[in-house]
Amino acid sequence: MSESIDAAKKPANTAGLRGQVAGKTALCTVAANGHSGLTYCGYDVQDLAEKCIFEEVAFLLLNGDLPNQTQLDDFCTQLAEQRELPDALKEVLERIPASAHPMDVMRTGVSMLGNIETETTFGSQKDIAIRLLATLPGMVTYWYRFSHDQVRIEMNTGAKTIGGHFLKLLSGEEPAELHEQVMNVSLILYAEHEFNASTFTARVCASTLSDLHSCITGAIGSLRGPLHGGANEAAMDMIEKWTSPDEAESEIMGMLSRKEKIMGFGHAVYRESDPRNGIIKQWAEKLAESVGDTLLYPVSVRCEEVMWREKKLFCNADFFHASAYHFMNIPTKLFTPIFVMSRTAGWCAHVFEQRSDNRIIRPNAEYIGPELRKVPDIQSR
Repeated sequence: MSESIDAAKKPANTAGLRGQVAGKTALCTVAANGHSGLTYCGYDVQDLAEKCIFEEVAFLLLNGDLPNQTQLDDFCTQLAEQRELPDALKEVLERIPASAHPMDVMRTGVSMLGNIETETTFGSQKDIAIRLLATLPGMVTYWYRFSHDQVRIEMNTGAKTIGGHFLKLLSGEEPAELHEQVMNVSLILYAEHEFNASTFTARVCASTLSDLHSCITGAIGSLRGPLHGGANEAAMDMIEKWTSPDEAESEIMGMLSRKEKIMGFGHAVYRESDPRNGIIKQWAEKLAESVGDTLLYPVSVRCEEVMWREKKLFCNADFFHASAYHFMNIPTKLFTPIFVMSRTAGWCAHVFEQRSDNRIIRPNAEYIGPELRKVPDIQSR
């Protein structure tokens, strides 16, 4: 007890709440096994990525257990039936210019959907979560195809998975089997990650007893910031400039000497490796082989080697996602919205968890301003 009192008198350096326990969760562990590892509801992410489709993982997060075949079929049917966008939402999406940031589009889309289909009772939260998972791929692709190609796309793709649905909406064609496989793996890897900034935002919002659409809108706003989301886009912008692995190494060394930030490396929690990186790297290599790439993947590998050699910094989940998405012909500006399509499962699950045993999240702050002072007359200021 005396230790906690002393600590209260002299607060530790808790900038960014790094390393502070801010609540309990049964959804995820990050780096719990030493300095690496990632589990969802007790399942290792690598095991899930090898054996499941994303819909199984979304069901797991929303319900606490993996589905049996009947439950999975019913869940996928629900998702497919909920894909259509309201006309009012389409009208809003058509008014957003092509120059807009796609994350702003998704933020606006979720907020607008909340106006049309407002959550009035927490008893409907799971139905709303399913509705969001079903419509998010359509929101961003409807805006993208209308604003860039002047095409109004139909939402009824007949795709069995969210990943396949997104790819077909984007291209208008049936996706290759390999591409749909990679999308499933990618969505699984991004589905959940404990109390990261966007998830914590969703939980803070939920703790006020706000509606689910507001919680997800707030989470998207947090993910919009470059220190949280967007590393895969930044990585793509970087690696596509270089014409050889040797040039990549030379440029990376120059960036390091100038102390420039290199996106896609290191992590706030992992210390040895990001378990998601090795998984997506393997799929990026398969995609590179499928398209005959002899540049982008080798450049990415050289960057990884140089950063580890020079700084002992490992690739996080975002780095090889950049080339993987590129090989599937996904526009770079849509990389981070894929994160939203996936992480909404985790965000919603955290909102459910927060609501189940709620107390408003209201931390204290260490005041560092002036001592108490009196307001002087305006003539003497």
